[in-house]
Amino acid sequence: MYLPKHFEETDAAVLHGLMHAHPLATLVVRGENGLEANHLPLLLDADAGVLRGHVARGNGLWRLAAAQELEALAIFQGVQGYVSPGWYPSKQQHGKVVPTWNYEAVHVHGRLRAIDDREWLRAFVTELTRTHEAARPAPWAVADAPTDYIDTMLGAIVGIELTITRIEGKRKLSQNRAAEDRAGVVAGLRATGAASAQAHADAIEQAAPTGSQRT
Repeated sequence: MYLPKHFEETDAAVLHGLMHAHPLATLVVRGENGLEANHLPLLLDADAGVLRGHVARGNGLWRLAAAQELEALAIFQGVQGYVSPGWYPSKQQHGKVVPTWNYEAVHVHGRLRAIDDREWLRAFVTELTRTHEAARPAPWAVADAPTDYIDTMLGAIVGIELTITRIEGKRKLSQNRAAEDRAGVVAGLRATGAASAQAHADAIEQAAPTGSQRT
């Protein structure tokens, strides 16, 4: 991806945090008919350097991964949103402003393999469920469902694992604007009242400004 230095994010903790907070990834591979994209939640194991997930047995992705060493790209997206030039105080000073779009993205490159192993899948879906149910007042667990039913469900899926070779991170969050323009964007976003805009504003406040005036 196009990655100007002033928007590049290299802090592993930040990148891992974004992947944990926004686990639905777009997984891109080259298939028999060109590029293919699948949308699925992936679970990061930073210590092992892998992303894990599963697909329906009817999804041809796992057969591609089982047949060859398959290069893959997993794309995670964090906050994103339109930025109006009307929010910049500098508009009143010189008018030399234009709209833009802010966003956070992490690109994870690696090699994909298929794992058609029922016990691996049982352990993985248990961990995946535990991760996403943890904040609920009454978390659902795999063990809550009948064993024979879970066995049937496990037979309908295949595991996938991406061994990470490279990670790129981009956080385009108005770091290139002057402090007063950044504050104007935050105020404009918060005034909308939308939950997504509040998260966008929070991210802008947390991102370190570069002091430059590039776009």
